[in-house]
Amino acid sequence: MYCTSYRCTLCGKEYRYDGRMLTCPHCGEKGILDILYDYDAIRRDFSRASLETCGELSLFRFAPLLPLNTTDFSPFLRVGCTPLYRTRSLHNVLGVSAAYVKDDGHNPTGSLKDRASVVAVAHAIELGYAVIACSSTGNAASSCAGNAARMGLSTVIFVPERAPEGKLAQLLMYGAKVVSVAGDYRMTFELSKATIDKYGWYNRNAGINPVMVEGKKTVAMEVAEQLHWLPTDWVAVSVGDGCTIGGVYQGFYDLYQIGFIERIPRILGVQSFGCCPFVDAHFAKSELKPALENTIADSIAVGVPRNPKKAQRAVEASHGEWISVGDDEILAAMKVVGNCEGVFSEPAAAAATAGVAAAVERGIISHNDSVTILSTGSGLKDVKNALTAVTRPMPCAPTLEALERSGLLN
Repeated sequence: MYCTSYRCTLCGKEYRYDGRMLTCPHCGEKGILDILYDYDAIRRDFSRASLETCGELSLFRFAPLLPLNTTDFSPFLRVGCTPLYRTRSLHNVLGVSAAYVKDDGHNPTGSLKDRASVVAVAHAIELGYAVIACSSTGNAASSCAGNAARMGLSTVIFVPERAPEGKLAQLLMYGAKVVSVAGDYRMTFELSKATIDKYGWYNRNAGINPVMVEGKKTVAMEVAEQLHWLPTDWVAVSVGDGCTIGGVYQGFYDLYQIGFIERIPRILGVQSFGCCPFVDAHFAKSELKPALENTIADSIAVGVPRNPKKAQRAVEASHGEWISVGDDEILAAMKVVGNCEGVFSEPAAAAATAGVAAAVERGIISHNDSVTILSTGSGLKDVKNALTAVTRPMPCAPTLEALERSGLLN
């Protein structure tokens, strides 16, 4: 393992890496930590050439840049190495020179959150935990439960009562103990934290555990590798807690530090009008304030983000931008991505595409720019909202004559 230390994102204090620290002892819960690496040592032992000959077809192909001692990853669910599609027509609809869609709905439980969860499960096993727990609006919960089930760990999952049934069904199928909290995500998070602290379980909460960003950053590493180490001008990411966008930046940053890429792409952070604390803070030039959680994009409906500094750094350090879109734009984006590229995105995932469309319209992204869109979760996670974006078929009598009269073939 090449980890050297932790650094607090608030006060900048550094601590020796022990694999167990969650937040800064000096700053408390808000002192989210970065995990630092010995890039010189990694450069000596890890190269593009060695990666090309690596037989590992999962995110663990980037193991030198992960905080793990494990060397045999064969027992785990196969997470990562998801497809990156060059669009055939979506780029014309969006008005950019080239566009790619990274479809993380192909992960085992259907979302990018598997990246954090499989690393969390590996880390929990190394530390000797038998129970792993988290709070989630849905995807982190189902990914945690699925990856833990594979490796024989028990899970306790806290979800707000509005969690979509598709994600709830996954949790129950994976054998998790599910606590449906009568409240919003903030209340769900607080209950999970208090319970985890009392019972001493492994804490998979992305806003607390710095290991989660390390798993999520592999999506950026894969994008860079799939683009032959020449990333697009922009990468668009939907944002809730801030952990995913923080991970995307960290992945590109790590690759830049070890010389795999020559530049870090600009990052577009996308939120919904109904829950956009990062966007509001950016344009008000103020600290984040609690926001309502009023959007169909449940996976990014986080009114009190727990990982603000890493998310804000991702946009600022990459010279990117923040943008918010309406639920109607998200539904339209779900339909256009499906129609144009055959990728079925859940609302939170489609928000990134809607954000690109809005950014082009406002001149943030130019027509000459290229962009990678992260589709972070499968539309099968939330079929109820998907069906509101399309017109349902009308019944037709079982005769050819009736079919031709219906006009369905026109």
